[in-house]
Amino acid sequence: MRADKHQKKRKWPKVVGAVFLLLLIAGAGYVYSIYHSLNKTAETMNEQIDRPKSEKRTEEVEFEKKQPFSVLLLGVDEREGDRGRSDTMIVVTVNPQEKTTKMLSIPRDTLVNIVGKGYEDKINHAYAFGGVEMAMDTVEEFLDIPIDYYAKINMEGFKDIVNAVGGVTVNNDFAFTYSGITFNEGQISLDGEEALLYSRMRKQDPRGDFGRQARQRQVIQAVIKEGASVSSLWNYGDIFGAIGNNIKTNLTLDEMVNIQKNYKSATKDISQSQITGDGQMISNIYYYVVPEAEKQKVQSDLKDHLDLED
Repeated sequence: MRADKHQKKRKWPKVVGAVFLLLLIAGAGYVYSIYHSLNKTAETMNEQIDRPKSEKRTEEVEFEKKQPFSVLLLGVDEREGDRGRSDTMIVVTVNPQEKTTKMLSIPRDTLVNIVGKGYEDKINHAYAFGGVEMAMDTVEEFLDIPIDYYAKINMEGFKDIVNAVGGVTVNNDFAFTYSGITFNEGQISLDGEEALLYSRMRKQDPRGDFGRQARQRQVIQAVIKEGASVSSLWNYGDIFGAIGNNIKTNLTLDEMVNIQKNYKSATKDISQSQITGDGQMISNIYYYVVPEAEKQKVQSDLKDHLDLED
């Protein structure tokens, strides 16, 4: 069954920015075998930003020394003449010494100080107001850690990348029907459009947005597994094409290659979490409010993972 075409105009969960970074880390031999294709894709993806060096990091990250680093993953709904909003924001921290990668989801309605605006608003408005730079600055202040890099994906890229790796298999917690497609309980296989809808459903899930974000991360893991498999070597043209057409990042080709070379061990343990808080109505607007104690705990955990002083 096909989803209603009008559904495409709605905001979709934008989760696949994580695929870009984690595929780079996971498939060293894969990338080296198709270096020239990667070179072309990297040139297409690279988009530098006008952002001063973070005050929260005294020295540049040196990948050759296997130093921990962070990436802000943005899923955006871009339209002609409109920058859109980053309805998915995931902070990924990578520590090859501990052989761990952490993915922290930040709910889009989280109430924070918008750096550069001087007032509080929903965190996903930062991108709408000031693009990648303001989004990075706002997340950096909120979490009190340096945000070293970013990866931004357009919503259309989700199904393209899933299809490029040949689809994904996930374990569904409960059966539901969404946009005319039934997702049975248990292990199911999804193509690109189905994976997009699977990770988008929220209202039927008793966990609400928490359940949706859990499915988002589940699909990310599945794409990483498929993308790093030997069988995907035959599809590298499609995979790089989908990535190059839909993802922008300030990582250079040399930095990507160094990540491949020095950080593969960090994919051995990938943990996923979401910062917790409470939904509140403030001036008739819904916000997700994170208690100070929770924010400090998350900040401390991230600093520890990045080997920074707390």
